[in-house]
Amino acid sequence: MNNDVITVGQLEIRYLIDGTASQGLGVFELTVPSGARVPPPHSHTLNEEFFYVLEGSLHYAVDDVSRELAPGDWMSTPRGSVHGFRNDGARPARALVMLAPDIGMQYFRDVATVVNAGGPPDRARLLEVMSRYGLVPAAPPQSAIA
Repeated sequence: MNNDVITVGQLEIRYLIDGTASQGLGVFELTVPSGARVPPPHSHTLNEEFFYVLEGSLHYAVDDVSRELAPGDWMSTPRGSVHGFRNDGARPARALVMLAPDIGMQYFRDVATVVNAGGPPDRARLLEVMSRYGLVPAAPPQSAIA
């Protein structure tokens, strides 16, 4: 077990199982403060993701399904599905996140380097990191394109 906490902006990621060496399952604990900036909606070309809320609540959306998840609630994100989350609650939320196969701790370290550099994150660098690990930002909603 790895007790290192990776801080990405206001989010904290603590890896429990890094599955990159075996191309297997990865498991990490995610802490999301109330109102924290979170990743924009995106999809994964290489893996599936599973969110299980431990404390607090998270609003989680997968494609056209959107739910408020309380402790014990979960949602699964199939490969290629657009998903995102946020914490609208009054207190921090903690979730157990599983990825199969895992993108690994290094992804979050690479994102942290961009996000924690100071000032607004360099969007081009962030997109390059996401792309390298098979993450694809979602297109803006049609209402925003008009």
